[in-house]
Amino acid sequence: MAMAMIRTMNSPLPLRTPCPPGACDCQRDELLDRPGADTRILLLTRSEEQRLLDRLENLQSLEDLERMQQRMLEQLGIRLHIEPAHGEVRSMRGIHMHFDAHPGLCRKTRQSIPAAIRRAMEKRPEIAWRLLDANDLLGAS
Repeated sequence: MAMAMIRTMNSPLPLRTPCPPGACDCQRDELLDRPGADTRILLLTRSEEQRLLDRLENLQSLEDLERMQQRMLEQLGIRLHIEPAHGEVRSMRGIHMHFDAHPGLCRKTRQSIPAAIRRAMEKRPEIAWRLLDANDLLGAS
């Protein structure tokens, strides 16, 4: 029993499988070839990504969203910026979401995370209102 635990503790963590050639611009192979590179993003396997997306779709508040942004930065090394467009925001599409450049971050993941957050905001519009208010779009002039 103890030997099995030691073996699992020393086995490498599963990495995300590579995208099909030409389907993505994530630079996964270059990231793996670079010594000392931050490869935490590659720990986001497809099943872990689905768990993350489910969690993001079920956000309860702006604070919950901010906590998830912080956890993505700490655990995966990715920084997601969320900000309302300048001027009038008429729908969830008026809220811009973008990642800092990060090798290893799959193109599909860069699309699916903001989509999951938008779905959460559609379910709970108060998250979007709080975000707008935090950026002084609903505040006094």
